[in-house]
Amino acid sequence: MEQTELQRAIEAILFAAGERVETARLSMALETDEDVIIAAANALADTYAFERRGIRILKLEKGYQMVSSGEMADYVTKALETRKPPKLSSSQLEALTIIAYYQPATKAMVEQIRGVDSSYSVGALLNKKLIEEAGRLNVPGRPIQYRTTPDFLRTFGLESLEELPPIEKINFGEPIPEEVPQQEGE
Repeated sequence: MEQTELQRAIEAILFAAGERVETARLSMALETDEDVIIAAANALADTYAFERRGIRILKLEKGYQMVSSGEMADYVTKALETRKPPKLSSSQLEALTIIAYYQPATKAMVEQIRGVDSSYSVGALLNKKLIEEAGRLNVPGRPIQYRTTPDFLRTFGLESLEELPPIEKINFGEPIPEEVPQQEGE
């Protein structure tokens, strides 16, 4: 398939899908190697960005999605009379950060790090589709584990979790050393 025709096909599929389409699925549908699909989709995304078009193609993990340009958000909102998504409270943002870095994470882990009940925050993040259930932990009580969703990546403009800035993680199971105050003269 010629490069221009391949890009047109990718464009049509992404537009019609309205959600992320896996690279493997595009490869199968277009009967083309995944590397060729990735190169064509990236070139198409670069063209949209360079020409400052009203739409963009985002790479999200192992797939692509067509979205409206952030620069056009006010026009889209006004035309479609949609509300801006509610902002995250500081407690929701804290819970989301913990889940993003420690995933899969349980609500108990979130509460242990934050030091407060996080039921409301976890429930709100589930409702906003920023996190999802990721199975159950194989310990007594079998608590639910949570992980971030593709909506999380899209909301924060990330291609993958590897783009999260590094942090110093807490080692669970090891006691946290207490600081011993130094006396004068030491």
